[in-house]
Amino acid sequence: MKIKTAKMKYEDVLAIPVPVHKKPVRQAFVFRLLLRLLSIMDLRATHFTCKRIGMERLGKDEPCLVLMNHSSFIDLEIASTVLFPRQFHIVCTSDGFVGKEWLMRLIGCIPTKKFINDVTLVRDMIYTVKQLKSSILMYPEASYSFDGTETPLPESLGKCLKLLKVPVVIIRTQGAFARGPLYNNLQLRKVQVSAEMEYLLSPEDIAEKSPGELNVILQRQFTFDYFRWQQENHVKIAEPFRADGLNRMLYKCPKCHEEGKMTGQGTRLQCNNCKKEYELTEYGFLRAGNGVTEFEHIPDWYRWERECVRKELLDGTYHMEVPVDIYMMVDTKCVYQVGEGTLTHSGAGFHLIGCEGSLDYVQEPLSSYSLYSDFYWYEIGDVICIGDERAQYYCFPQGCGDIVAKARLAAEELYKIVKAAL
Repeated sequence: MKIKTAKMKYEDVLAIPVPVHKKPVRQAFVFRLLLRLLSIMDLRATHFTCKRIGMERLGKDEPCLVLMNHSSFIDLEIASTVLFPRQFHIVCTSDGFVGKEWLMRLIGCIPTKKFINDVTLVRDMIYTVKQLKSSILMYPEASYSFDGTETPLPESLGKCLKLLKVPVVIIRTQGAFARGPLYNNLQLRKVQVSAEMEYLLSPEDIAEKSPGELNVILQRQFTFDYFRWQQENHVKIAEPFRADGLNRMLYKCPKCHEEGKMTGQGTRLQCNNCKKEYELTEYGFLRAGNGVTEFEHIPDWYRWERECVRKELLDGTYHMEVPVDIYMMVDTKCVYQVGEGTLTHSGAGFHLIGCEGSLDYVQEPLSSYSLYSDFYWYEIGDVICIGDERAQYYCFPQGCGDIVAKARLAAEELYKIVKAAL
């Protein structure tokens, strides 16, 4: 899937008027039906099944908040199927509206900017459940999981539940990540997919608990390990491309500790510096072809990378400085390609300069608890996105190896370190 882009000078993009806010519109039945029909072929190919737990507690037309883990694009197809014919609105990142805002609004999407305190989103959600009498589908993790384990939830989620005062339903998927992990260049594998849909919290449950207590409950629900699931359930993934792009996530060699020298291709991951090689087996294990297997479980390797990044931050040695192509989003007409620049990340946060000196943007560590980073974003390339309510800057690193995953890890750990020091 691609996105509409246009080249424009940075100053001209800044001069574009701020879009007028639009309230969510009622989702027509025809669009609910359309989403359902468009999902049939993909779900049939995965032999999809869904188990419902306690859903008889939810009234037929009673608005609710549906929280769902985020693994791949098939998540929306799953939700459209298991929620049908219930009216529901979808909290969607604003870049999904580019070039097709009218359609996204009719489908029932509510735009938001990832990892930015969005008061308008909360107002839109309250309007949706109170005035439109519609349910809301939300992916609270905000970003796809890189390693098949949970990503941080926003601390404001418990407060949001208290404001909405509607039942909370959880949708958990199994097999969606294994079918199409983000690192694998949108290549799909033959994997069965299933889901559980559970009535989790009633309005009375929410009323009697504090936001912190609600957050604990939700964090427990959003704890998973999909590589472990594959291993324990003996799910065979025999595709010969299953390790393609694995270096995006496993960017640091555990033997020689070089970064950005890994190559994932076919069924193998290799360090081009020390030549250490690993096979990604059909059941989701890593096996060294020469020497000791430092990490046979991919999330363990990724967790080790996180620990390494945290140590660099605490030691004061963490520093990333990379040349980037810069795109901007200030409205939903298109994403504007404004030029080149340099993106720096350190203990002081992000600093983006470019566009022949016109652009100078600083984002401090406490601006967000995580980072909007992605692999092969709209088929353009791996991206790091920073920004504020006025503009978002999509930075595509050039000729510097795999740094997108490390940047996300660093942003998350830096947030924890700075917040703990207050």
